[in-house]
Amino acid sequence: MIHHASTHVRWDDLDAFGHINNAAYLTLMQEARADFTWYSRKLRGEKPIFADMVVARAEVDYLEPIHQGGIIVDVAITVSRMGTSSFDLHYVVTHDGVVRASGKTVQVAVSMETQRSRPLSDLERDFLTQYLEVLVEGK
Repeated sequence: MIHHASTHVRWDDLDAFGHINNAAYLTLMQEARADFTWYSRKLRGEKPIFADMVVARAEVDYLEPIHQGGIIVDVAITVSRMGTSSFDLHYVVTHDGVVRASGKTVQVAVSMETQRSRPLSDLERDFLTQYLEVLVEGK
């Protein structure tokens, strides 16, 4: 399964070159991730999860520039790996049917009491498993 989030590109996401600044793509992914784990779950009457996670790593591949603000892009999210206390999310950012960027983040679940990593709960694993897609290198 794939989670889709519609994310707004702000005017100030554009840089001096007239396209979305590289750092803004991480914000688009962050907004989509918040929708994935929080807002869309609340809309379905489900309890939000992963309020206690941190991003341990982020990477972005910039494929085709976007030259305008004030638009909506689609950010598709899948889970590409699950570990004991961490998981990887894969993102595909599209606009007008064109893939503009792809990315990956590594999230770590954290105990708010100890401020250290903690194992993923059964509820979290069940949720993530719905979106688990093993990515093939080069695809």
